Amino acid sequence: MVVDHIGIVVRSLDTAIKSWVKTFGYRQMTRPVVNTRQKVRVVFLSKEGSTLVKLIEPVDSTSPVSPLSAKGGGLHHLCFRADNLEETMSRLEAQGARVIVPPEPGEAFENNPIAFVYVNGLPVEIIATDEKAQRIASGEQDKG
Repeated sequence: MVVDHIGIVVRSLDTAIKSWVKTFGYRQMTRPVVNTRQKVRVVFLSKEGSTLVKLIEPVDSTSPVSPLSAKGGGLHHLCFRADNLEETMSRLEAQGARVIVPPEPGEAFENNPIAFVYVNGLPVEIIATDEKAQRIASGEQDKG
């Protein structure tokens, strides 16, 4: 498995995008995508030679990330890309990982399946694709 991206909860995608561009030199890679299952809007940022960043904004107060956003946001998860999601999930569960969200279509990943587990107290997203939905034309070269 390799790190695909770091997930950061924010209060506002627009404000956070501007901050990441100005402060860290990242650029917006995708248009915002709504994940209806998690009740969030997400956008990917990229920077040559660096790990992708996924900014996560709750769509309303019922979103699972709403409490973290209300506190100002922060690190939400690490995402690892695996060759085979099902085999990886089985192996992680056998090693004691706790499934938070079993494999389901990921709207930010062209509906390829994603899953969330707790590993050593850390929320981890597992994906088996490098696809990102709604890429911005200038970001096509940034294969995630």
